[in-house]
Amino acid sequence: MTSDVLLVGCGDLGSAVGLRLAERGHDVLALRRNAAKVPPPLTGLSVDLTRETPVLADVDARFVVVALTARPRTEEAYLSTYVDGMRRALDALAATGAIPERAVLVSSTAVHASFPRPEIDDETAPPWPNDGPGRMLLAAEDLFHDRLPHGTVLRLSGLYGGASTRLLDQVRDGRIMDPHRWTNRIHREDATEAVIRLLTMPEPPDNLYLGTDDEPAQLGDVAAHIAGRIDAPAPPRADPEQGHGKRLSNARLRATGWMPSRPSYREGYAGLG
Repeated sequence: MTSDVLLVGCGDLGSAVGLRLAERGHDVLALRRNAAKVPPPLTGLSVDLTRETPVLADVDARFVVVALTARPRTEEAYLSTYVDGMRRALDALAATGAIPERAVLVSSTAVHASFPRPEIDDETAPPWPNDGPGRMLLAAEDLFHDRLPHGTVLRLSGLYGGASTRLLDQVRDGRIMDPHRWTNRIHREDATEAVIRLLTMPEPPDNLYLGTDDEPAQLGDVAAHIAGRIDAPAPPRADPEQGHGKRLSNARLRATGWMPSRPSYREGYAGLG
């Protein structure tokens, strides 16, 4: 069977997107270092995109989703994965002659600047990455738009809801060191639905969206909510006057018809305790 979806990267988020598309009747080819980790009914192809260009047989991609993961968080790793790795995948796609109807690159709000007492930012704010990984993500976005001019970049804020317990462990251990920092987050299930919406909405999507929930929150407020649910010591209180970081709006994404099932951290962490 000819695959009509190409999934470049098949970690937790990529797998969830692929499975949702398979439920809709699509045949999904997923690129991953170890194809044995690709969940059925997706078809896996083992390839290390940091070193090799895949050969895509029986692919006529209607949809393309790039959802890569780089480790460790260094400029070199992000260059190798997000820029060079994606370039190899897009070279392979071009060799098939397929021109996808829709393409989504999952990027990160790490390309946005942090400020003292920040105002609400949206897609019109100029990117201003402050480290090497952020600069490489922005370079990947530029490459993606150059190769797929009609494609859409989805910049996700902090993903949660998976297997990681890092924030819970920090709260439990009393290790919230910067309660005043503004944070932005999106539950993994809502991030998955955002990608699906951008691929399948009736109207052509814009070229850039911020994927985040409805409510930026200071870390101390989030930690206090979690502490109350898991009976942990109260963390330091957040002070809006000392707030710093970024506060991001999802208004453009919401305008597509997407609605987060967890509009804030309160719903997202409701199952704790």
